[in-house]
Amino acid sequence: MRADRRLVENLDDLLARAFAEDGEDITTLAVFGPSARVAGDMVCREPAVAAGVAFLPRVFAFMHPPSRVEVLVEDGTAVAAGTVLARVEGPAISVLAAERTALNLVQRLTGVATATRAYVDALAGTSTRLLDTRKTTPGLRALEKYAVRCGGGTNHRMGLSDAFLVKDNHADGCGSLWDATRRAADFRAINRRLKRCLLEAEARTRDEVHQALEAGAERILLDNMTIADMKKAVADVKLWNEATGAAVTTEASGGMDVAKARRSALAGVDFVSVGAITHSARAVDVALDVRVAAARRSRK
Repeated sequence: MRADRRLVENLDDLLARAFAEDGEDITTLAVFGPSARVAGDMVCREPAVAAGVAFLPRVFAFMHPPSRVEVLVEDGTAVAAGTVLARVEGPAISVLAAERTALNLVQRLTGVATATRAYVDALAGTSTRLLDTRKTTPGLRALEKYAVRCGGGTNHRMGLSDAFLVKDNHADGCGSLWDATRRAADFRAINRRLKRCLLEAEARTRDEVHQALEAGAERILLDNMTIADMKKAVADVKLWNEATGAAVTTEASGGMDVAKARRSALAGVDFVSVGAITHSARAVDVALDVRVAAARRSRK
């Protein structure tokens, strides 16, 4: 797991809330008692790209007494059905109490990584890069964006303060995309700490592409354009760059599936952004198979 402080803090916060939500595992306590130990394999039941497996030692050590985890598969690895991702051993009351939280996390993140890889594979052979969006599960953004990286994608903004993105509501709210983008450019210019922030503008038409260019956008998001219009917009941006010496990039988004992502890349965009890899990713089937149970101590 990458030593990312924000990621670790996010994980610990999630685990604290998840275990509090479950409460005490009275069933395991009744069946096994406090001294029994179990061991088990965490198995991926279908082909997938693993993600979240690196977090398992922290997940199972979060409970008391802690359990030990042997990670067998690195995050970002494509695995076949039946692959053992990790082995867990420890007190039954800890392993089984943490089981559902661990599975929920790995199933969700592996689903995101698997969906991401499908788009990355579709872009193979082009120079276009896949971006995620802020369409993430509330509270899980850092973890889901980690899973996107595991799948081979690239993170867009983590939050609203990371970059400027002038969208349709900004444009419509103040009269035009040019006006909204110009205001953002001026605001960045007078705030020294924001100079590093990318200025991106969302364009729905070729006219808005031209407005964004003239107002100083550094990247133009081509929103819900047809492939034909996308090609024309990309050509316009290239001509602008050649004429001005600028390096404006293009990003396609809106209604993306794997096939459209491929066609968008062939139209010449630099980036394709896809909300579905996080907001609509299907959880992958992962299970914990208990394979060893220590004998319960006899009562004297």
